[in-house]
Amino acid sequence: MPVSMDIILGGIGDALNFYTIAFVVLGVLIGILVGSIPGLNGPMAIAIAVPMTFYLQPLAAIGMLVGIMKGSTVGGAVPAILLNTPGTPDSAITAIDGYPLAKKGKPFKALKMALYSSVSGDTMSDLVLFTVSAPIAMVALMLGPTDLAAIIFFSICLIMCMIGDDPFKGMLAAGTGFLLAAVGLAPGEGTPRMTFDILELEDGLSLVSVGIGVLVLGEVLMAIRNSGNKVTSTLPPSAGKDANRLGLKDYVSCGRTILRSGAIGTAIGATPGIGSTLAAVTGYTLAKRASKNADKFGTGELEGIAAAEAANSSVSGSNLIPLLTLGIPGNVAAAFLVGALTIHGVTPGPTLFQDQGRLIYALFTAMVIANISNLAIGRLGLQMFGLVAKVPQSIVYPVVLLLCMTGAWISANEMVGCVLMVVFGIIGFFMRLLKIPVITFVIAFVLGKMWELPLTQMMLLTDGELVKMIQHPVAVVFSLSGLLLLSFVTWKRKSEKRLAKESTTSDLKST
Repeated sequence: MPVSMDIILGGIGDALNFYTIAFVVLGVLIGILVGSIPGLNGPMAIAIAVPMTFYLQPLAAIGMLVGIMKGSTVGGAVPAILLNTPGTPDSAITAIDGYPLAKKGKPFKALKMALYSSVSGDTMSDLVLFTVSAPIAMVALMLGPTDLAAIIFFSICLIMCMIGDDPFKGMLAAGTGFLLAAVGLAPGEGTPRMTFDILELEDGLSLVSVGIGVLVLGEVLMAIRNSGNKVTSTLPPSAGKDANRLGLKDYVSCGRTILRSGAIGTAIGATPGIGSTLAAVTGYTLAKRASKNADKFGTGELEGIAAAEAANSSVSGSNLIPLLTLGIPGNVAAAFLVGALTIHGVTPGPTLFQDQGRLIYALFTAMVIANISNLAIGRLGLQMFGLVAKVPQSIVYPVVLLLCMTGAWISANEMVGCVLMVVFGIIGFFMRLLKIPVITFVIAFVLGKMWELPLTQMMLLTDGELVKMIQHPVAVVFSLSGLLLLSFVTWKRKSEKRLAKESTTSDLKST
């Protein structure tokens, strides 16, 4: 059913109060600071912050987490440009042109272009979210449990294919995530599964403890193992204010690139499991092909910075489209938002606009506030964030560990949360050593909890006979698409490995 204007205006009014605005701005500030520190990223900050929002109002809590997500994309460009030490793969694309421009004595010009293009791409993505999410939710209301089970299955196949170089390791990570999602009481039956007679496990494994352990603690342990790498600045002195000034003409000259990359990032963000790295790579590659100055890319070209930042930031808004309309998280940050929404009694999915329409439009308004805050805080704090990027890891990681323990304790309100965090931190560490994609694991863990109920209902409706799925064409299309995609990607990667092996063998023989 259409959303009334009273609900929309009421949601906007709810967001425009000092309490909500303060927490959104705080989230943006935290996100930029975290993104500015090499080795930290937005999903890590969100994982730690989720339990901290227990005592906040739902809108302020979700707005703060969205602010962290948006701020971290802007902050990620700081170490990439100033130190050539990107904390995430997508910001590594920014470093290709950002760091050479900084070495020419124009670090603040590079940072300004990264900031403006990032906010521009993010705003484009948000506009698409505001426009299409309600109609998609109305269509999703027409889907039955069989269709929803098939859509989640397709998302799982897509995630396994897109994350990681080895589909087998992707399947292993996803399978492990599903298995651990089943810990606790079975829905409908109420019988305990894999609890080992531990009463605290009957409610299932906490997403916060699992996420903080695998995503944050595992990364910290890996960084400690590789602690020989020190972050040092090799920047020459600034060339002066005039050289670092970014005029309107510079921004307008990159306008077409920003629009193109924003559209690419928005489309990629709306597809579960692909993420901002592919968006940044695709945006940068297409910008280079379309540019008249393609030969200057990699030497400090503003257009290259704009292409990468507009693409990776535009994922932030559109990755909420599958979350708000279908209840399917598009990436790890969205997966933690699922946990935060659930904590505050909000169930993401097709009925969300119908049941919580006012909250959703208040959230949309909070996202606009976050974009404005990103622009203002980023512009005012460029020099300060450059100093934050040089904070030594010997200070950063003890603080992160303390926050991890605090968050795990708050989420479970007892020691079991900390124990689970440590266990999954060790698991996350070995997953990284074995190059098993942790992102696939976390998203599969979240999807596993969502998939079980519609899958059970589907089996009841079809009497366990999958042939009866023919009566549900939407389910058939998504199920077959997922299987074909998984088969094609597996075959393609095996072929690439075989060709690479044959090429190596022929080279050895020729020498």
